[in-house]
Amino acid sequence: MTVSQFFAILRARWKLSALVFLATVASAVILSLVLPKKYTAEASVVVDVKPDPVTGAMFSSMMNPSIMATQVDVLTSDRVARRVIRNLKLDQNPQVRAQWQDEANGEGSVEDWLATVFQRQLDVKPSRESNVISVTYRAPDPVFAAALANAFVQAYLDVSLELRVDPAKQYTGFFDQRSKDARDVVETAQKRLSEYQRANGIVGNDERLDIETNRLNELSSQLVLLQALASESTSRGAQAAGGNGDRMAEAMNSPVVAGLKVDLSRAEASLQELNTRLGSNHPQVQQARANIAEQRARLDAEIKRATGSVGVTANINNARVSEVRMQLELQRAKVLKMKEGRDEMSVLQRDVDNAQKAYDAIVARLNQTSLESQNQQTNVNVLSPATAPLRPSSPKLLLNTLVSIFLGGLLAVGTAMVRELQDRRVRGPQDLVESLGLPMLGVMPKPIIKRGPPTLMAQRVISGRLAAPKK
Repeated sequence: MTVSQFFAILRARWKLSALVFLATVASAVILSLVLPKKYTAEASVVVDVKPDPVTGAMFSSMMNPSIMATQVDVLTSDRVARRVIRNLKLDQNPQVRAQWQDEANGEGSVEDWLATVFQRQLDVKPSRESNVISVTYRAPDPVFAAALANAFVQAYLDVSLELRVDPAKQYTGFFDQRSKDARDVVETAQKRLSEYQRANGIVGNDERLDIETNRLNELSSQLVLLQALASESTSRGAQAAGGNGDRMAEAMNSPVVAGLKVDLSRAEASLQELNTRLGSNHPQVQQARANIAEQRARLDAEIKRATGSVGVTANINNARVSEVRMQLELQRAKVLKMKEGRDEMSVLQRDVDNAQKAYDAIVARLNQTSLESQNQQTNVNVLSPATAPLRPSSPKLLLNTLVSIFLGGLLAVGTAMVRELQDRRVRGPQDLVESLGLPMLGVMPKPIIKRGPPTLMAQRVISGRLAAPKK
């Protein structure tokens, strides 16, 4: 369809198009004037992101869009709507109950019916770039609209506080019971530790283990020294018993032994002289030999007497080593026993410490939840309360008129096109060419006077109806 054909159809069916257009605009204007006026009241709340004064936690997560969406869902929830109804005591209003009986036939509850009615007129929108949430309510009465908007905001604040306080109250009861159980565990562990200390004679900060350990170290040092002395004295005793006593310090330092050695040396020198001068069988030589043997016996006896103390010292040292070793073993057993007792007491002490830490942590959580359960403030504050609007928000006469003009124009054009498709007419030479499929030789001017009866084709052209020729 060309533009000329389009305008030809509009010119031919302008009456129908004008009728549709005027009917559409008139209907919109009449409805705008007849429909009851509604007023929209708007209130706004802001979600605070400052630290919580009770818990000290930051509400940085409030910038998350999901959190803001959650706040919107809470605001539009049935719980908030029921809180509005309870706060305003609308369920006790006889007129409201009568209206509920008429519309709902007494089915369900008044609160559910009112909540559904209120939620239809409620609109909650969060801001895109801030933590502000706007709450609007539409009603025929501007005062009622403002009252409902403020009531929803107040109910939202109350519900938000309940959502924070109620879990804290439940946690308070839970932690209170857990704190009692933890205290019983602490008392039981402390009792076991006290009984063990009393049974083993262990006092807090007992230093006996350190003293006994020092004594054990001293005995160990003494044993090492005595073993060295015993080894030395045993070696000296073996040397003395092996006939080498004259080389020992005791014999060499003895004046008697030294004198006897001098006398023996003189006697041997005299014997050698007499043996050379008189012969070996001379009586003087025999007597000198007897004297030498007697002096040698006296020297050996004196050497044995001088070195005899070495064996006694060795025996004493060995006895002392045995005694110290026995004391060391007893002291070691005593220290080990004390360490076992101290280790057992350390285990019991750790049980007490762990139980005390758990109890302290539970008490800290109990105190925190107790403060949270007593909190009367939320992180949501009223930014601006709703006021009664001065002008109605709907219906909007100017906007509805402009929209009806646009829609009326579309309907008018559409109606003309539909009518044309149902009853096709020849609007110009181009229509004949497209319908008959024959070339156009020329266009005759519109006749002023009719001359003779028209032919069949002329009748079709004059009547304006297009029909395919019968073959």
